[in-house]
Amino acid sequence: MPNPTEAKRIIEAALLASQEPLALPDLKRLFDDQIGTDTLRRLLDELREEWSGRAVELVNVASGWRFQTKPEFQPFVERLNPDKPPRYSRAVMETLAIIAYRQPVTRGDIEDIRGVTVSAQIIQALESRGWIDIVGHRDTPGRPALYATTKTFLDDLGLRSLEELPPLEEIAKTLELPPAPAQPAANEPTSPVAAAGAE
Repeated sequence: MPNPTEAKRIIEAALLASQEPLALPDLKRLFDDQIGTDTLRRLLDELREEWSGRAVELVNVASGWRFQTKPEFQPFVERLNPDKPPRYSRAVMETLAIIAYRQPVTRGDIEDIRGVTVSAQIIQALESRGWIDIVGHRDTPGRPALYATTKTFLDDLGLRSLEELPPLEEIAKTLELPPAPAQPAANEPTSPVAAAGAE
């Protein structure tokens, strides 16, 4: 088994080489599971501290650990890749906000809240981005699909769990949404992402 300094360098190399966040089980495989979860977390915390003064930081998101550019340096990095990420319409962003804060919800729930029909293109845009997914079906006539956000959604926002989303009141001011109810109805399963916390 490598000493702690070597282990940190191995973790650092794996995280820098990876295109996706690495969860604790992935990182444990680097050491043939010879390093325990607590030790691994301590090494990650030490590594995060070592990188704290740099332009890149080690962060823990919903899918695991990754290195990312600090927000203050992002505008400079974006100059190297002038292709802008897709811009989404207000309707798409309102739909995403409703799903994020009210999940799991059906298309009918979204339409009731927004007061307008939700087009298939809006749902497809969010699904193709990997931000929402069907997590079940409501036990009502027609068994409508229940939508919830994904770990990709949280990863793209740099969050570990839905609890880290800003309060709905702040979003509602922008999108003019009514406040969310305290709990989903008893017949609605909770989102697997809602329960996802840090590894």
